[in-house]
Amino acid sequence: MLMRTDPFREIDRLAEQFFGTPGRPAVMYADAEREGDWFYVHFDLPGVDPESIDLTVERNVLTVRAERQRPRRQGVESVITERPMGTFSRQMFLGETLDTDQLEASYEAGVLTLRIPVAEQAKPRKIAIASGAGRREINA
Repeated sequence: MLMRTDPFREIDRLAEQFFGTPGRPAVMYADAEREGDWFYVHFDLPGVDPESIDLTVERNVLTVRAERQRPRRQGVESVITERPMGTFSRQMFLGETLDTDQLEASYEAGVLTLRIPVAEQAKPRKIAIASGAGRREINA
């Protein structure tokens, strides 16, 4: 049988104040990476219904909100409830070098993946240089 008392509850209570609570989770873990002309952001959202995910971009500020609810079943008594539930929210500032108008999003196996193209003005380009001997191109 599981123990219902916890001698470290006061430490847990203090940690919840700083890091979040089951009703107000503090963390939405993310990874970001660049591959060629694409920028990817992956958010861990296990157990979240895709219909509850709200994704917005305003002035290069990306906001992700998602909600995970604990299923309620009659006649079932919760003994341990450690998995964070409630509304998760995270904001990221996207650089001017990304084309947020072309942002794509997908959700699979509990991971929300954003695929954002690098803006044309941020891509390397060749610049012609004029000289007395003729023109030549260099990479910028």
